[in-house]
Amino acid sequence: MTITTGSPPTHDTPADLARGLVTGGVIGASVTAFVSGCVIEKTSLIVMGLLIAAVYALAFFLATLPRRAREAAVAPRTALAMIESLEAVGGESSDVPVQFDLTVAPDDSPAYRVEVRQDVNLVELADYRPRGIVVVEYPPDRPWKARIVRRPTPEWEQRAAGARLDSAPGPVMRSDPVQGWAGGLLTLLGLLLGTAAVLVPYRADLFGADASRAAPRPSVSSSSSTTTVTSATGTITLGPGRSMLGQNELRSSVESLTRGHRRQALSVVVQDRMLTVVFSPTGVRSTGFDPRSLPFDRVQPLVEEATTTLGVGSPHSWQLTADGLTGSVTLRIVVTGAAGTGTLEADGQGKVTRRSSS
Repeated sequence: MTITTGSPPTHDTPADLARGLVTGGVIGASVTAFVSGCVIEKTSLIVMGLLIAAVYALAFFLATLPRRAREAAVAPRTALAMIESLEAVGGESSDVPVQFDLTVAPDDSPAYRVEVRQDVNLVELADYRPRGIVVVEYPPDRPWKARIVRRPTPEWEQRAAGARLDSAPGPVMRSDPVQGWAGGLLTLLGLLLGTAAVLVPYRADLFGADASRAAPRPSVSSSSSTTTVTSATGTITLGPGRSMLGQNELRSSVESLTRGHRRQALSVVVQDRMLTVVFSPTGVRSTGFDPRSLPFDRVQPLVEEATTTLGVGSPHSWQLTADGLTGSVTLRIVVTGAAGTGTLEADGQGKVTRRSSS
């Protein structure tokens, strides 16, 4: 008589296929929702991602609870087994996964072959060798779930020490049946469907408005200047022969970068032919100032004063920085020359408050 009742399934059952599809969908939806919520800073989407995973885990636990309770209520059977072959299949810790090919010989039924994988401590690995006799336990209705007993009772240990077993013919039952391609394909399909279920409703937030705000607008070039505006900064570079110290150049450049909105600025940096405005983040209350409120008429006199009175010699370059991080606007002009570097500071009305050189 051969063991046929309770043989491991040789293909994916409809329940396995459905579970694979649902599991893939849950993984795709929960991970995509969590990551998307972090990207677009949407708390409800983050919570939804965590909630989907938690609800599925709870539902899976409750659905499998009766089966696991029935299996736990069945007392395992004990039998002798002979090691046909063994092979370490990896592992870098003290416990090494070992693939065992066993002939199991129950007392009340014919012997059968089974292939199991079990972790074995490196210290005990030498105790297992081909043709060696070991004690195994297995559920009566699932004989392929055999497990080697590391510390058998004295009675079974004595029986194993004096036993001699013959090899059983195949086929070999496996404790971990190979999943069919259909199950893997449905899991992948569920993963894609779950991902799409989140991406499609929130595609505008992920790829629309936020992307358009974050992406730099194409540079507007002409024979006289180049303008580039992003969600964080705006820059204007003047053409040859022009300077930000020219009449109304600085004022018109600032107005050009702020036209159409009244965004606050964290800082304004002015060089001879370049203006850069660093805007305050959208939707965040932060310290800033209106860049159009700068004392434009005082910029040229301040730069001339800095280049001639700070003792840097013949100036090579200058830079004016206006910032309002402390609550009031401060103008700072740094001049670099052959004799060193000098700094001139002024308040928001252009009145000089400090000079220094090094």
